[in-house]
Amino acid sequence: MGETPSELNELASRAGRWLGLSTAAPERHTTVVVADRFDRITWRDTYEQSAGLRELAEELNERYDHTNHTTYATDLLTDAFLAAYKVNPRLRERAEMDPSRLVNHQVITALVESPEFAELHRETAGDPYAAAMAVLAQAATLREMVERSRDAREQAERAKKAQQDTEGAANAVGEALQRAADQADEEGEEGAVPAPAADAVQQAIEAAEAAEAAAREAAQDAAQALAAAAPGIRVAARNAAAKAAEAVREEAALMRAWGVGPGELERLPFDRRARLAERLRTGRLAQWAELIGRFRQMAGGERARKVENATGELVGVTLGDDLSRVIPSELANLGLPELRAVFAARYAAGPELMLYDSQGEQTTGQGAIIACVDTSHSMYEAGPGGVTREAWAKACALALLDQARHAGRDFVGILFSAADKLQVFRFPAGRPAPIARTLEFAETFLGGGTSYQRPLSAACEVLEEEFNDAARMRGDIVMLTDDDCGVTEQWMRGWNAAKHRLGFRVFGVAIGAPRVAEADSVLDALCDNLRCVEDLTDVHAAADLFRVI
Repeated sequence: MGETPSELNELASRAGRWLGLSTAAPERHTTVVVADRFDRITWRDTYEQSAGLRELAEELNERYDHTNHTTYATDLLTDAFLAAYKVNPRLRERAEMDPSRLVNHQVITALVESPEFAELHRETAGDPYAAAMAVLAQAATLREMVERSRDAREQAERAKKAQQDTEGAANAVGEALQRAADQADEEGEEGAVPAPAADAVQQAIEAAEAAEAAAREAAQDAAQALAAAAPGIRVAARNAAAKAAEAVREEAALMRAWGVGPGELERLPFDRRARLAERLRTGRLAQWAELIGRFRQMAGGERARKVENATGELVGVTLGDDLSRVIPSELANLGLPELRAVFAARYAAGPELMLYDSQGEQTTGQGAIIACVDTSHSMYEAGPGGVTREAWAKACALALLDQARHAGRDFVGILFSAADKLQVFRFPAGRPAPIARTLEFAETFLGGGTSYQRPLSAACEVLEEEFNDAARMRGDIVMLTDDDCGVTEQWMRGWNAAKHRLGFRVFGVAIGAPRVAEADSVLDALCDNLRCVEDLTDVHAAADLFRVI
């Protein structure tokens, strides 16, 4: 005996809700940050270039992902990267998320809403390398957050499975009802449905109702587990953002200290930029990056103050036509109509106006700037603050390199120690100063004793060559040393002759060794300007060099 058509309609009415559920489930997303095609391309390219990101994703997936969804950690890293990279990151609503990724939503939301993230985002927005570095800097905390949320993630997976079971049960209701309708058509004129088919529909509905109840329970358990993990996730997110911001700031400061500008960084491929950062962090002078940065900042400030003829001490009155230095009695003539013509005639006739005469600093250098840096064994010695003599000398030399670049002058770094140990690094004004070459100059240390004649002769040869090739004179030599050594009389005569012929100046800096700067020292006899630096934490001891060179 079968069901009548009216009873079948009643059965279909009971199944109607499940039929609606089985047709169009809303789209669920596995990533939290809304991204366009270009954002995804940027992430994919960065991920492919960064071995660190790939290793971190593989580790997290292997250690913490106990489901079939092997992209769990990759999705989390994608979101962490895009949150840092996008200028205005927008997060999806919880309702849009795949249930298995609600923990990721909690983590990224906590990260983006933390006060520390705003500071991090200022450094990383629009910079794929900085955003990747921020993710890697958060690696330990991401591991902690993933571990801390293990239970919530497992509950979320159960909720997703229960939801899938509910959708499957809803589809089963639709299929059972369709079979019942087909069999009703086959029964004859009254369209009665066989009892087994009707029972199958009833059983499908009951299974769907049971699956729905289980899904509600699983969703509640997942929500409770996620709520329990939330406080720990928020704390960890704040710590992660703070740590990442510090790492990004430190690397940016390191690059600035070594004179690597943002434009140069943007042109560097990811792997080369990573290798450069690693070299700067681990090189011989890595611990003195802050000193190098302060030296360069000080030198930049002194350049801003420098003028071609600085007003100095008034020493008398002279004749000339510089209206900025006309004495008051001359200016008074302009106040009398009958004397204005006399003032104009004297001004037009040439240097006949009375002017204040002053003695001040003048920038006379036109030729190359040459830094002769002592790298003998004694330069290893540390002074106040643990700063070595070598570190101070190299920091000063790098600031002189900047000085030459800004003035359009060649720079030559000469590293010396004993008479048989010398290396010359040339940085022509018309060419870029490669950071690799700069680092090689800064990190090279020769060791051994000290000889003045060899480096100063090399400096003279550079200036002689420059004079012969470009007719440039008046170069500047800066001798940075901590030792005093003799020179021969014959060499001294040749030195003085070259100095007179080429018109160069010699500045001496005795580093941590006052006796080297005494009035009867050899360095004093060689230099036009000599000072001693004992406090190696003080970058301003050489400030006047950057006003007059």
